[in-house]
Amino acid sequence: MNQPHRHSVSVAGVIIDDQGRALLTQRRDNGHWEAPGGILELDEDIISGLLREIREETGLEVEPVTLTGVYKNMARGIVALVFRCKVIGGKLVETDEARGFKWVTADEVQSLASQAFGIRVLDAMQGSSIPAIRHHDGVHLLRPEDPRQPQQ
Repeated sequence: MNQPHRHSVSVAGVIIDDQGRALLTQRRDNGHWEAPGGILELDEDIISGLLREIREETGLEVEPVTLTGVYKNMARGIVALVFRCKVIGGKLVETDEARGFKWVTADEVQSLASQAFGIRVLDAMQGSSIPAIRHHDGVHLLRPEDPRQPQQ
């Protein structure tokens, strides 16, 4: 079987609080600040995977509000579906995957997260009814007209 043509699908939840701030988790493996999420299991539906990943990484129970973006890591073949979410239960706890949490404003997102992951949070914070579709190389956004070229 030709492995280079395989993709994986991930999900992430941008959890927004009553003050319009987003929750970022600090990954234990690399220290990066991102929205909680991860790769879907093969037999798992999208929403169940989203709820599982958020619960595993944060201890929170959430309700997805809307799909806010679809993002493809062109270098790794990962397609990410990102949802705006609201907390409906649980409490924040450090986990094997997350060592810290911050409720952040849009300005703070840009100073903490890489461009490729920060844009997911910013898109969700904007509240548009039309999901964003973006491509990146794992760090930087790529221009839509040529997905090999970084955006300026």
